[in-house]
Amino acid sequence: MRMRSLVVGLLATGLALTACGKEVAPSGPSTTAAAATGVTVTGSPTFDRMTKAGKITIGVKEDQPGLGFRDPTTNQFSGFDIEIARLVAAKLGFDAGKINYKVVQSAGREQAIINGDVDIYVGTYTINDKRKQQVSFAGPYFIAGQSLLVRKDDSSITGKDTLKGKKVCSVTGSTPIGRIRDQQLTEPSNIVEFQGYSQCVDKLVAKEVDAVTTDDAILKGYAAQQNDLLKVVGEPFSKEPYGIGLAKDDKALRDKINDILQGALDDGTWQSTYDSTLGKSGSTATKPTLDRY
Repeated sequence: MRMRSLVVGLLATGLALTACGKEVAPSGPSTTAAAATGVTVTGSPTFDRMTKAGKITIGVKEDQPGLGFRDPTTNQFSGFDIEIARLVAAKLGFDAGKINYKVVQSAGREQAIINGDVDIYVGTYTINDKRKQQVSFAGPYFIAGQSLLVRKDDSSITGKDTLKGKKVCSVTGSTPIGRIRDQQLTEPSNIVEFQGYSQCVDKLVAKEVDAVTTDDAILKGYAAQQNDLLKVVGEPFSKEPYGIGLAKDDKALRDKINDILQGALDDGTWQSTYDSTLGKSGSTATKPTLDRY
């Protein structure tokens, strides 16, 4: 009799709540997300997918010291981009153990995002209008520009206007080496090309070329790695805003990541992250202004 009274009471309570408009709705993706991570990003299919998987998959580079670099001995990732990626992941509720780093080369970035192979991409990814047709960006979190890496004992190269007669190295088919050629900053016979920047850096150290050119952020990483031998010189002669790539229509997640980045810029986290990575090159950096389109 007591059990029957309890059941009746519970049924009556449920009916009363329904009549008052207080019926508890079934848990949807956002509710589940909050329970799993303590964070909600309402209206973000990417965030719901991450939460369901219990991890965040971040596209990165592995061959850029100071930015995105994987130690061949320990298999651990490090650098400014990696620290920014970890910061964003943590603020979204995913600690270090729930991050899956996926190396994706530059040519495959858009398709990896579109396919959902990565949830976000953090790896010297310049924001431009052509890419915005396929993906969206949070940021920029860094403003890079084409610059020059030279030996520390070389005072003859101080910027792009002092390259005449100098051997300049960059990656085959890259925008930086194209700019050197198009602007005739050195003679065609002095342009040296390889498949990777590390090959150019090796030639620079061996005194077989006089300068390496690409984004200053990448060059700062090499300078920091070999601080006794190399330095970045001159003012940048292009503008490359690095953003965090994500699905084109996921405005909710883009806005959330922008809030995270703004917080890091405001509370000093961005500066300390730069100082401990790219800042070791001895070069300063200007804080970026977020593009909240």
